[in-house]
Amino acid sequence: MLGTEFAGEVEAISKDVKLFKKGDQVFAISPDTFGGHAEYKCLPEDKPIVVKSPNMTYEEAASICDGALTALTFLRDTAHIKSGQKVLIKGASGAVGVYAVQLAKYYGAEVKGVCSGANVALVKSLGADKVIDYTQTDFTKTGQKYDVIFDAVGKSSFSNCKSALTQQGSYLTTVPSLAIIRQILLTSLGRGKKAKFATASLVQNKDNLNFLNELFDAGKMKAVIDRRYPLAQVAEAHRYVDTGRKKGNVVVTVLG
Repeated sequence: MLGTEFAGEVEAISKDVKLFKKGDQVFAISPDTFGGHAEYKCLPEDKPIVVKSPNMTYEEAASICDGALTALTFLRDTAHIKSGQKVLIKGASGAVGVYAVQLAKYYGAEVKGVCSGANVALVKSLGADKVIDYTQTDFTKTGQKYDVIFDAVGKSSFSNCKSALTQQGSYLTTVPSLAIIRQILLTSLGRGKKAKFATASLVQNKDNLNFLNELFDAGKMKAVIDRRYPLAQVAEAHRYVDTGRKKGNVVVTVLG
C-alpha cells in the first residue's frame, strides 16, 4: 500500500480541531486514503494520528508506525501472547519481524527468530533468545514446539507448521490466502491448534500509537532502518523493497 505510514509537522488545522496545533510533530497511518508519499497530507483528527515522542526522529516514527503496529495486532490482539510462552518469528529481520521480536520479548515470551545467516546478529541484537538460519535448518523438523508461530513474511503454511505447534498453539500469517482462510474456519471449530489472520491496518487507533511511543521512550523498542531514499527516488525504494532482502524498514524522506 502506497504511503500508508508517515510522520511530519502539523502545518495547518481547521477551526474545529481540538487535539492538535500548528507545529505539532506527529506520526500516523492512513490505511483508507494512503497519500503518505507527498509533502502534505490531510487527515481528520480522530484518525490514528498522535504527537510523537520528542526522542523519536521522523524516520524512526514512520518506521515504527509500519511493522510495529502490525506485529502488535497479531501478537497481542490475535495470539494473546503471554509471558513464558515459546514464540517463533519467521522472517524475523523483515519490516514486521524486527518489531515482532521486540514485542514478544516485552511481553515476556521466549523468542526464537528465523532469518538468513546474514541477519542473525541483527535479530539477536533485538532480543531473540535464539536464531535459526533457515538456509541451514528447517525449524519444523527440530522437534521443538511453540505456543505461537508468527510468519511475518507469509512464506509458510499452517499445514507445514502444525507439527511444530503445541496442542493449543496458534499459527499466524501476514499474507491472506484461500488456504489460510479455510484453515481459520476449520480450526475455529475446535479447541486444538489454531490458524489465525488479522487485518492489522484496519484496526489501528491512537492508543496503539501512543503505546509504541511509550515503548520507544522506555528503551523497549528501537527502529530498524535499512535504507533511506529521497521522494524523487520513491520508485527505486519500492524496487529495493520488492527484492525481499531489506532489513527492517525502508524510509522515503520528503524534505532535507
